[in-house]
Amino acid sequence: MNTQSDELAQRICSEQETASSFRGNYEQTWEQIARRVLPAYATWFVGQNRAAQLPGQQRLEEMVDSTAALALTRFAAAMESMLTPSSSTWHTIVPSNPALLKDRDTRIWCEDVTRLLFKMRYAATANFASQKHEDYMMLGAFGTGCLFIDALASNVDKGLRYRAVHLGQCYFKENHQGIIDTNYRKFDLTARQAIQQFGKDRLPDLILKDAASARGNSKPYWFIHKVAPREDYEPGRKDLQGMPYTSCYVSVTNKVTVRESGYHTFPYAISRYVTGPGELYGRSPAMLALPTIKSLNEMKKTVLKQGHRTVDPVLLAHDDGILDTFSLRPGAINPGGVNDQGKALVQVLPTGNLAVGDKMMEAEKQVINDFFLVTLFQILVETPQMTATEVIERAREKGALLSPTMGRQQSESLGPMITRELDVLREERLLPPMPPALLEAQGDVDFVYVSPLSRMARSEEAAGFMRTVEYAKEIFAVTQDPSIMDSFNFETAMPELADIQAVPIRWMRTLADVKQIQADRAKQQQQQQMIQAAPALSNMAKQVIPPPAPQPPHGNA
Repeated sequence: MNTQSDELAQRICSEQETASSFRGNYEQTWEQIARRVLPAYATWFVGQNRAAQLPGQQRLEEMVDSTAALALTRFAAAMESMLTPSSSTWHTIVPSNPALLKDRDTRIWCEDVTRLLFKMRYAATANFASQKHEDYMMLGAFGTGCLFIDALASNVDKGLRYRAVHLGQCYFKENHQGIIDTNYRKFDLTARQAIQQFGKDRLPDLILKDAASARGNSKPYWFIHKVAPREDYEPGRKDLQGMPYTSCYVSVTNKVTVRESGYHTFPYAISRYVTGPGELYGRSPAMLALPTIKSLNEMKKTVLKQGHRTVDPVLLAHDDGILDTFSLRPGAINPGGVNDQGKALVQVLPTGNLAVGDKMMEAEKQVINDFFLVTLFQILVETPQMTATEVIERAREKGALLSPTMGRQQSESLGPMITRELDVLREERLLPPMPPALLEAQGDVDFVYVSPLSRMARSEEAAGFMRTVEYAKEIFAVTQDPSIMDSFNFETAMPELADIQAVPIRWMRTLADVKQIQADRAKQQQQQQMIQAAPALSNMAKQVIPPPAPQPPHGNA
């Protein structure tokens, strides 16, 4: 048990409060976005009031129109399909030294590690797919995503475990190169959960007492987890000082340190959509679209009111006495509703032009979809009748437009995530033995991304090749000179075009098979030519070779 605060815990609590004070403007904006775009996150950024965070609460008061919420869901799905599709291998491991690609053992090791990563990443216990999708949701809504990668806490199985950390819990710091290397995560646990995670030895007495009472499963207690570069790091040591990153859990109650450890790699993969000059946290599509989202909500309120008046109109009458017995029941007869000349004495209040309101709302919805890149991803869906060249051109255009925003995720999120995964698997002793050549190179490896986004970036080559072939076809149509097509090495181009278009390798023939087919075709053509030429050769032989001289009758002297 621990009842006295310590200096380290006091310093970490003070650092977290300082980091919190620098993001007040962000929190106000995040809260506005959450209430209109992602209601499940509402009330998390202002005060962290547990009473305002009742599970299952709707929090839909300010989300009148759902266009932005739907666009955010599509944005996250598009990011996943472009960067980390679960149905395909979206990165490979290669040695940093290209010369090692000639070493067969190194190539085999890299392929084995790539397969192992995807096996562990998409295991049922890892929970990667759902947590990465939530990470993309936070990225689109708030501009910053945070994914925690650690070893699976199990006495039975080994592997990886992922968790998308709520941005409201995280407080970051950058190093001198603009890389986030420090995170203060402020979270709450019940007394029972705290004992499960930290044990009883270093927890404050107040938490231990509550654990034994009826409140042990309900009252929350705040903790801070600080991860930062270790100031007293000494490479080669086997204790905590030999770990580049320090990990410290602090109980805000009595300001007590409850656990100290370390990491060899930064356990958080933190990415930002875009950043403003001098800003630590990212800016999101929802931030850029926030004025439009607010305007659309107000338009929706007005149109709903006008629509209600149109469907259930306000009636105008000259004399109140007429309405005393006026019935709106279908088939009802209302005497006195018209005068003796047939003119209606009860009229409908004009409600305005709803079509104008709908048109204005459609324009605002289009802007929101543009901010969330929904329009960009609908290009191929809305125009399915395209030639192969047109498809490649569209893919090239999409790749050019998406690379600046999505490409950042590869450097800030996916790269650190894979590095952390390899470190965890190494500590779990799940990696295969490293070959001598790679071991001599200190195990330096790189990550090659082969996701749909990466293939789109290569579509420029495919589009250029297809355009040139189209030009050559037009020139051939004019000149009838077949040598125009001799400039193209189709034998080399076709496999690379198939790779850019994500054609599975098993669907393509090997080079040896192609050579054999070409040889068989040439042999078959040669035989066919010989068969066709046989009659002509026979006639020619008759003309060249004279007939045999007549023989004298048998028996003459």
